[in-house]
Amino acid sequence: MLHSFLVLLFGLGLTAARLTSETEIDVDEGRDWDIVDINEGAGLDLLEGDIKLEEPLTRNIIIGDKYRWPTTVPYYLEESLEMNAKGVILKAFDQYRLKTCIDFKPWKGEKNYISVFNGSGCFSYVGNQRVGKQQLSIGSYCDHLGIVEHEFLHALGFWHEQSRADRDDYVDIMWDQIKPDKKNNFKKHDDAVSTALGVPYDYGSVMHYGKMDFSIGSEPTIVTKIPQFMDVIGQRMGFSASDLTKLNRLYNCTSSSTFVDSCDFEEDNICGTIQGPGKAKWKRRSSVRGGPKTDFTNMGQCQGKGYFMHFSTSSAKTGHQAFLESRWLYPKPGVQCLQFFLYSTAAADDVLNIWVREYDQANANGKLKLFKSISGGVQGSWELQNVNLNVTKKARVVFQGVRGKRQSKGGFSLDDINLSSTKCPQHIWHIRNIKGQMAKTPPGKKLFSPRFLSTAGYSFQVGVYLNGLSSNPDYMALYLHLTSGPNDKKLKWPCPWQMATMALMDQQSDIRQQMNMHQMITTDPNKKSSDGTEFFWDDPRKVGSKVTDSDGSVYYRGPGYGTSTFITHSRLRSRNFIKGDDAIFLFSLEDQSAPHEAVINLNMVGLITACVAAAVLVVSLVMIGNICGKKKGKGELSDDVLIIKHVPGSLEVSISQTVTVY
Repeated sequence: MLHSFLVLLFGLGLTAARLTSETEIDVDEGRDWDIVDINEGAGLDLLEGDIKLEEPLTRNIIIGDKYRWPTTVPYYLEESLEMNAKGVILKAFDQYRLKTCIDFKPWKGEKNYISVFNGSGCFSYVGNQRVGKQQLSIGSYCDHLGIVEHEFLHALGFWHEQSRADRDDYVDIMWDQIKPDKKNNFKKHDDAVSTALGVPYDYGSVMHYGKMDFSIGSEPTIVTKIPQFMDVIGQRMGFSASDLTKLNRLYNCTSSSTFVDSCDFEEDNICGTIQGPGKAKWKRRSSVRGGPKTDFTNMGQCQGKGYFMHFSTSSAKTGHQAFLESRWLYPKPGVQCLQFFLYSTAAADDVLNIWVREYDQANANGKLKLFKSISGGVQGSWELQNVNLNVTKKARVVFQGVRGKRQSKGGFSLDDINLSSTKCPQHIWHIRNIKGQMAKTPPGKKLFSPRFLSTAGYSFQVGVYLNGLSSNPDYMALYLHLTSGPNDKKLKWPCPWQMATMALMDQQSDIRQQMNMHQMITTDPNKKSSDGTEFFWDDPRKVGSKVTDSDGSVYYRGPGYGTSTFITHSRLRSRNFIKGDDAIFLFSLEDQSAPHEAVINLNMVGLITACVAAAVLVVSLVMIGNICGKKKGKGELSDDVLIIKHVPGSLEVSISQTVTVY
């Protein structure tokens, strides 16, 4: 009870004068905010809760081709946005690029664009209104990935799922439980003016209302015809498969912007992979003596059902090699993330090398480049591996298994390989036996991750309440802590604008089908305790507590910042958040100021370029005038005025001239 009271105080900003590792601030103030809650709290009265309409438009407008955006949508992030919201929006764009053909680019003067601002709530127009600057609001509490994806789907042309013409076949609207002035929000769109694009009704859509939206009390306003979907509707984890199908059909997508390849080895053609020239071979297996007993794709479903690729180092001779090469791949030049699951029962000196073979005119047979080497050793479980690549040409990914000198009783097994033109998460936290841990862990008890280092050198860890706080025992809670580390004397304090991305992985085999649950936190160097005496994100040696780890190591842990409503236990048990009794968290801590400085710098570059161009033009005009005056004596330019009008994302330069004629 005391802990819950302290968290409540901290969530309200009433932090104690002395910050410690026990201090926690709940960014959501203990509530599981949804769009309807946020907008009602802000006093907004919008169509269906979050849709803006311009008069004389009506809710039954036909969203035809003229309301489509180009597949590359211009956007501008207004200065009013909170820094964390900017980061979440950019992460949402990454999801669109990975799973659809929709891309987003900074606005550079295009006629129509989406301008995202910090309004009083979360809302958007539906479709491209062709009004030039089209606003979309991501206000307080809206900076969650699923909410941002939801609002941009509106902008791209989506209505809410429960507004479909056929919704009464799938849900019952409890009209007597709806607030009287909100019943208009539950009207349907006639199928003559709105289309579902041939996709079945989707309880799991990120565009579906929650069961309690606009309720007058504690009873639901929407009841699903199939009872098990009651706790599914209203999810804000991210796009459902049907959301993606509809969006891809709406915009005639045949491929995504950043997805490259995915392989789970379930098909007999093993995804077009080929065997290289080694004396040993990779073989397709459903189980192997000594492990694994099952593939990763189907683990926990039906033993022996699925397949994986295995290189047996126990049967290979010392020095023998086996090469498994992907089909030809054509990723976008730049950074790529290779993700796969590895099960190792190999000897400690056996090695798995990850190469890329790039092709060009000078290297018709391909040139190999090594990106990572993984030593053997018995792990006894499927482990996620992330490898950052940098491919600029047509290429193959090559898995090379090498037999060492020591005795081996197993080998290397591969499954669920994904490649995308994105950056890999920096760190992986694999929680084993999570069901058992949840069964014996009381609410209010915290489990800490190992400490990790960001690329900038900051040390951090994440604390998870598997069974939540006593005030929210039906949720998993999650908090970010900075910790003391080896680089602290060289770092800036308070920690400035580092965004932590904490994601609970949905362990689907294809990354396009994953609905990872995200929480983003950005360190604000100006944030202080309530009495103004300490900076919240200061050096943990100043604002933290000394901690002795289970291995005897001693360090300082700073205060926590996160949410007590990260994910409900019912959603945790859905999909593949838990697989084989294990859960996987993905963490990154990245500099958040750089992307936005880049946008500002682009504007500054444009401003400087325009100024130089305008100055050259003025000088030229003056010179021409002087020449004309000297040679022709007919007239001259006077009172030249350079007017520079700066509009965010664009620059207009005009020359105003007063001409005196003699």
